[in-house]
Amino acid sequence: MDQFNDQELIQKFTKGDNSALEVLLKRHKRKLFTYIYHQVRDQAVAQDIFQETFFKIIITLKKGSYNEEGKFLPWAARISHNLIIDHFRAKNKFPQFDGGEDFDIFSVLPLRQGNIEDKMVKKQIKQDLRELVRQLPQDQREVVIMRLYKDMSFKEIADVTNVSINTALGRMRYALINLRKMIEEKKLVLTK
Repeated sequence: MDQFNDQELIQKFTKGDNSALEVLLKRHKRKLFTYIYHQVRDQAVAQDIFQETFFKIIITLKKGSYNEEGKFLPWAARISHNLIIDHFRAKNKFPQFDGGEDFDIFSVLPLRQGNIEDKMVKKQIKQDLRELVRQLPQDQREVVIMRLYKDMSFKEIADVTNVSINTALGRMRYALINLRKMIEEKKLVLTK
């Protein structure tokens, strides 16, 4: 089975050969688990997300909905990335505090929210920056979003976008050059 490529293994699995899925799992387990662990920094959570990723993969393959021909690992990484985002959203939605004897509510509440002017300036800066990023070419915009907003490494970006690390780095470099040009042309101030 090891001599088959990912696409062939997927075809075998969808035709009922469960050993093909085992080969696929063994082939990509280390990379996928390492990626997940690197994002969540918790062995148990990483294991849960990894299992949920393969559960979703199995469901998608069984439904016949997979159409990422030849790009199994980036597709699987996208699924795990979405599950990681869901994990952090759920975690942030319900913050947990250790209510031990030394618990002090003021240690978790911010003392100063900042004045309304600070908030408005920050909001405007974020809007301006989002608009500038939207104006970048698609390949540059994609790298900027993954790197700055999703905190992905250039190796992860290269895997997800199916390009070399140097290409991902080059796209980021050109994106930064283009952003600087747009900032200068529009005479924007992106600092408080």
